[in-house]
Amino acid sequence: MLKDRFNRIHDYLRISLTDSCNFRCSYCMPEETISCMPNDHLMQPQEIEAIARTFVCLGVRKIRLTGGEPLVRKGAGDIIRSLSQLPIELTLTTNGVLADQYIDLFKEAGIRSLNVSLDTLQEGKFFGLTRRDAFHKVWNNILLLMAEGFHVKLNVVVMKGVNEGEVNDFIALTKDLPLHVRFIEFMPFDGNRWQKGKVVPTAQLLARAEEAFSFIKLKDEKHATAKKYKVLNYQGTFAFITTMSAPFCGDCNRMRLTADGKLKNCLFGKDELNLLAALRQGEPLLPLIQKSLLIKAEKMGGQFENTYQQTDGASLQNRSMIRIGG
Repeated sequence: MLKDRFNRIHDYLRISLTDSCNFRCSYCMPEETISCMPNDHLMQPQEIEAIARTFVCLGVRKIRLTGGEPLVRKGAGDIIRSLSQLPIELTLTTNGVLADQYIDLFKEAGIRSLNVSLDTLQEGKFFGLTRRDAFHKVWNNILLLMAEGFHVKLNVVVMKGVNEGEVNDFIALTKDLPLHVRFIEFMPFDGNRWQKGKVVPTAQLLARAEEAFSFIKLKDEKHATAKKYKVLNYQGTFAFITTMSAPFCGDCNRMRLTADGKLKNCLFGKDELNLLAALRQGEPLLPLIQKSLLIKAEKMGGQFENTYQQTDGASLQNRSMIRIGG
């Protein structure tokens, strides 16, 4: 088992397939022009499989594919097929716009659950957030995924002055749809112009929800990042990922592999160890993996003060979200 200094067992690996995306969401991608890494800097399909196999041998039981947008990666289908042969739970996070093209492959690969990012239910606001006129395509694909029997989690990044007024609209979706909406507090990354005043704490969102719905608290799974709720007699659920206002680092079981093969032990950590270079040089990966866990901070990558209100986002050392993988 992979353990860190705080005796946390790590059995969940998130692998970014690409730093490219067909959307341009501001909280993920810096506003200035960003160039994607050249192909030879990326992990190649056989390298992704080799590194993944190493982690599985060390106790990893779940792998999530991320990006950028993972489905724009050339050969994404082949990568999904190869990883599906491993004894793991395989899933992915997507913006949903290409999901209809991969339905059969998802089923073939045994993927049963997907996270789809959707930050607004308003077509005009969607265009403003993503710079793409694709709201109806994404929404229709969400409906298609549910109709095909997939467990769909809707990721909604909540930003003050942008979409906090839509929280109850998202919750209302769970009445007739088996959707699992997850509200995510706005997090700081390189270039996304994060400010603490743009964070809408979960307590405020819960208070807003209580004005419109009668709901119950559900039991959260082990290592869960989301605190789950359900409106009485509704099909779906809603949840809050309280990264900023109530971090959940004490039970963390996650590691992240960037598209260029760097291992990050925390979403907010500045430390990166180059697994891809080691693999290409024929060096063992285990010492690097163990080192990464040895230097993992107790919480929030060791870069935050006690609360996010005391944090200066501009002083954090990290990549942009699109270069990390969600």
